[in-house]
Amino acid sequence: MSSIRDARPGDVPAILGLIRDLAAYEREPDAVKNTEDLLHRHLFGPDARVSAHVVEDVLPGADGPSVVGTAIWFLSYSTWEGVHGIHLEDLYVHPGARGAGHGKALLRNLARIAVERGYARVEWSVLDWNEPAIGFYDALGASSMDGWTVRRLDGRALLEVGGPR
Repeated sequence: MSSIRDARPGDVPAILGLIRDLAAYEREPDAVKNTEDLLHRHLFGPDARVSAHVVEDVLPGADGPSVVGTAIWFLSYSTWEGVHGIHLEDLYVHPGARGAGHGKALLRNLARIAVERGYARVEWSVLDWNEPAIGFYDALGASSMDGWTVRRLDGRALLEVGGPR
């Protein structure tokens, strides 16, 4: 049985480790610039606008429970619906803890929050080559946003558009 709870400040090292593991899985092992200090500030600081839930379990060979999965999210807003939604930035479960229902429990937790608060949706992105994740999401009833393409302005382009004139 999954033990889902709000992340606590002491979870930051484990959450950052899971973020790094996810980046490696997504073939971007050197892309993570986040640090424990930044993550702590964004999750628990006075202007925190990011939320995280964790799941604890005992990994094979471990002495006791540890953080084995996380859902990191923030609020979105639908101008058409007139209400907030949840944007799931990361959902990741340690490979040694997969198959125990932790990912499903994390998503159910976010869906419960959305329903309780009257939010219109829970949304996220998934890489088109990540067939195991796509199959998992499809099995839960998540739909693809056909006809939509994710766009991003970052790096040099961001500086050119948003920099001083």
